[in-house]
Amino acid sequence: FANQALCAEWVAQRETALPPGVHPVPKEIDEQVAHLKLASLGVKIDHLTQEQEQYLSSWEQGT
Repeated sequence: FANQALCAEWVAQRETALPPGVHPVPKEIDEQVAHLKLASLGVKIDHLTQEQEQYLSSWEQGT
């Protein structure tokens, strides 16, 4: 229900700017709801360190 409520608010704030049609849930709203739900369950999401991000984006390391 949280996604629907926040999306309804998002659409209401942009009703004149949005063309008619079906619009996806904005990523920011989807992630906000997911983080709040996980936080309510005591779950934390860890983030990659800068070193890990460099490793993943490098073609020089790995297989």
